[in-house]
Amino acid sequence: MPPKKRARLSAADRREQLISVAEKLFAEHGVQPTTVEDVATAAGVTKPLIYEHFGGKEGLYAVVVDRAMRQLLDHLVGSLTSGGSSREILERGAVALLSYIEEQPAAFRVLLRDSPTWHGNGSAASIMSAVAGQVEDLVIEVFKRNNLDVEVVPIYAQMLVGMIGFTGEWWIESGSSLPRDTVAAHMVNLAWYGLGGIEKDPKLKTL
Repeated sequence: MPPKKRARLSAADRREQLISVAEKLFAEHGVQPTTVEDVATAAGVTKPLIYEHFGGKEGLYAVVVDRAMRQLLDHLVGSLTSGGSSREILERGAVALLSYIEEQPAAFRVLLRDSPTWHGNGSAASIMSAVAGQVEDLVIEVFKRNNLDVEVVPIYAQMLVGMIGFTGEWWIESGSSLPRDTVAAHMVNLAWYGLGGIEKDPKLKTL
């Protein structure tokens, strides 16, 4: 009895397969060392098919980054815009980011890597700026309630996002056995009580 032919993938399914394969390779080896031939071999296709779908490695990388950013923002936006107290919003945001890292480690690694010289927008910088924009609304509420200068809110939003993002990177890369919610609780502990105790007009003590 002759072996059954493998079902042929539709163009849309093939495209998704190629994106997933490329994401894994970019995360494991970096963008620059990974070639179109590497992706084609791992996906079991020919190089011309990748050029047909994406125009080359640059186009494929851009699609991988765009998908990873969209997935992360999908995780975060709901947690930051669904209401509740400032503390609750902060907790949901931390858990949402760590959930994304836990579920999509390859995508997160791609976002954290420095973008190659031919890619115009730095991926990590772009996603952090997008998330910080969402976080500003949370920080403004805290500042207004404490009669603080809202002009500096973007600084605090960037710091909060950076703290959560880099801690998340450590958590996934170090192989820490700490559960997601424990890590989130400690991040919120520092962020919240730090916000709760900030001075109205801070000065450097050593100057």
